[in-house]
Amino acid sequence: MNKDENKSDIKKFFIKLVSITLAIIIIINVTYNLIFAEKLENINKFLTINNKENIDGLKDKVRLELEKGLNKENIFNEKDKVLLYKFYLKVKNEFKDIDLN
Repeated sequence: MNKDENKSDIKKFFIKLVSITLAIIIIINVTYNLIFAEKLENINKFLTINNKENIDGLKDKVRLELEKGLNKENIFNEKDKVLLYKFYLKVKNEFKDIDLN
C-alpha cells in the first residue's frame, strides 16, 4: 500500500503543480493585458507619428475637438480664463521690449 500511496501523492503533486502553473500564467497574461498592453499601444502610436495615415488621423481628431469646443457656449471655465489671461498679460509684457530692427 505504501507504493500506492506514493503514486497517489505524486499524482496529486503534479496535478497541483500544473494547476498552480496555469493559474500563474493566466494571472500574468491578464495583468499584462490590463496594465501594459494599452500603454504600449499608445507608445507605439506616438512613435509611428511620421506615418502619413497616423498624421491624417491626428489632424482629423484635432479638427473634431476644435469643432466640439466651438459648439460650446463657454470653452473655458472661470479658473482657466483667469490663468490664460494672466499668461497673456505676461507674454504681452515680454513682447513690449522686442527690438524689431
